[in-house]
Amino acid sequence: MVNYIWVAMTIIGIVFALINGNMEAVNKAVFEGAKEAVTLCIGLISVLVFWLGMMRIAEESGLLQKLTKVFRPIVKTIFPDVPANHPAMGYILSNMISNMFGLGNAATPLGIKAMEELKKINGGRAEASRSMITFLAINTASITIIPTTVIAIRINYHSASPTEIVVPTIIATILSAIGAVLIDRYFYYRRSRKG
Repeated sequence: MVNYIWVAMTIIGIVFALINGNMEAVNKAVFEGAKEAVTLCIGLISVLVFWLGMMRIAEESGLLQKLTKVFRPIVKTIFPDVPANHPAMGYILSNMISNMFGLGNAATPLGIKAMEELKKINGGRAEASRSMITFLAINTASITIIPTTVIAIRINYHSASPTEIVVPTIIATILSAIGAVLIDRYFYYRRSRKG
């Protein structure tokens, strides 16, 4: 569906430019946009490679395992249906820690694996379980300590202070994660009372 929307927007834009005689401006914008996209991607790659390297060092040094132990009781409370030693718990924790460091690209495959494991716990049913819904809510509104991608974009566009967004990001993401869990619990208990 999204593909159809993008195609429709592109066609409408081109037709509108033809009618108004702005095709030259559209062509210029297309080529300048493509050039800027490549430049931005190269800038992002360097920062993401750095943080993925830091994540690898944290993993090799045992820091990730320590963080996992710290967060395990919290995650166990949020996901009471998931057994403590189930692989889903490890994937959930790894996904959350990757998101905390702003590594959405690294968190995505971990999130997919977590959902696959949660589906196994759910008996392979097509209907989402309580844990699957909770995980989706937390993953969407994840706490971010270091917004790596945003910092990289700000550096690429020569921001005077690219890291000034760290504290507001921490506050906003903590509030969004708390809100996501509260809303998830509200609808879960509401549905439980009806059923």
